[in-house]
Amino acid sequence: MSNSENVMESERMIALYIDFENIAEGAKEAKAKEFEIDLVLQRLLDKGKILVKKAYADWSRFAEYKTKLHGAAVEMQDIPRRRISGKNSADIKMVVDAMDLCYSKSHIDTFALVTGDSDFSPLVSKLRENNKYVIGIGAKGSSSDLLVSNCDEFVFYEDLLREREQAQKAKTRLPKGKKEAGAYEILIEAIKALYRENKEVLYSSLIKDTIKRKRPSFDEGFYGHSSFTKFLEDAARHDIIEIEKSPKSGTYVVTALGDKA
Repeated sequence: MSNSENVMESERMIALYIDFENIAEGAKEAKAKEFEIDLVLQRLLDKGKILVKKAYADWSRFAEYKTKLHGAAVEMQDIPRRRISGKNSADIKMVVDAMDLCYSKSHIDTFALVTGDSDFSPLVSKLRENNKYVIGIGAKGSSSDLLVSNCDEFVFYEDLLREREQAQKAKTRLPKGKKEAGAYEILIEAIKALYRENKEVLYSSLIKDTIKRKRPSFDEGFYGHSSFTKFLEDAARHDIIEIEKSPKSGTYVVTALGDKA
């Protein structure tokens, strides 16, 4: 089985590299007020652990983003202005760093490249040649068809915006006036993430692991439940999910989202 097939069946170990100028401009073209790093991080956390986070830019031009990126623990690589360093300095630095990590850290099996620039297509090819799974993320209007087709998977930034909008609309169907409503949102988010990753059997342990990866501070006890099992039972009573017990393990399996999800 290839590494690409293996990572579909297990938690991925991800390195994230951001061509910041490209995605910041792409976000504007997508009619977003600004590029939101949290949308990208949450989608990648659906897939596994993000072990490396780096962004490349002349940060004197994007100073307004520095606080949010710092808060998200993104390492900002400062590239001098073009007239000093040349047009492709950020691209070259990003390629060198990605390839260095590819050869030095074998446990990193997935590379997420946030860019739409076709200049990164050779990097994608080389990473895949070294048995790495490559996820591209970029805006539709500024993403090269060559780059999109060369990746194992490509996520358009506009789709992340649309999914967030749909999630916000769905909140109106959740039970109102309940402390648990926030927990239900987290649960629905995790289940939808697992569906996107084509997980066929949603064991309760798999769901909780996904929630903890995306929301490390999550504790069902805060919402008044003595165990995660009780939390799932409560969600089922409120028609948030449908559950049944696995005949093999005796633990709950989520079989579907309920009408209120």
